[in-house]
Amino acid sequence: MSLESILENREGKKLVFTNGCFDILHKGHVSYLNEARAQGDFLIVGLNSDASVKRLKGDHRPVNNELDRTFMLENLKAVDAVAIFEEDTPYNLISRIQPDVLVKGGDWAVEDIVGHDIVTARGGEVKSLRFEEGYSTTGLINKVQGRS
Repeated sequence: MSLESILENREGKKLVFTNGCFDILHKGHVSYLNEARAQGDFLIVGLNSDASVKRLKGDHRPVNNELDRTFMLENLKAVDAVAIFEEDTPYNLISRIQPDVLVKGGDWAVEDIVGHDIVTARGGEVKSLRFEEGYSTTGLINKVQGRS
């Protein structure tokens, strides 16, 4: 389903939004996205563009390009749509989408989640979901390179 279609048909539905780089998908990502989807009727994932990931994570990232990362996310049961954003944060995308529920992983305090002001101003919910310890893209990269 396209983002535009979801936004046009959202009346009476709870729209959930999360974001991230999702560079190398792992069990922690999938568990988190399943939990995010359980918060409402549609899950939209804001995906950092390649340029954004590079600025945030360094020249060695992303490992997978934005089209491949989009394909992987769009083919998970939990994800209804993916929107790539160029900025370092999804603030403008959140402002455009106006989600009912905004979520991030448990390593984020609610007040530090980008866009919390937009969502709470319109009566929405902002949640820090369970964080699955032991799973990270950086950890996977280090393991593959024999550094863990």
